[in-house]
Amino acid sequence: MAKVTFREERCKGCGLCIHVCPKMIIRESGRLNAKGYCAVEVSDMDKCIGCAFCATVCPDCVIEVAK
Repeated sequence: MAKVTFREERCKGCGLCIHVCPKMIIRESGRLNAKGYCAVEVSDMDKCIGCAFCATVCPDCVIEVAK
C-alpha cells in the first residue's frame, strides 16, 4: 500500500494534484496553513495506487509518495 504525505505548511492550494490523481482521492482539506492557503489531503489512502502523479506535478515539492 502506498502512503502519501503532504507538507501542509508549504502547500499553496493550487489544486494541480487534485486534477491529476487517477483515483480522484485528493481533495482540499478545509484547513488553512500558516500562509493562509487551503492545503490538500488524501480522502482514502487505501485507494492510492502509488503512481506519484501528484508529487510529479506539484510545483513546490510538497508531496511525497512512499510504497
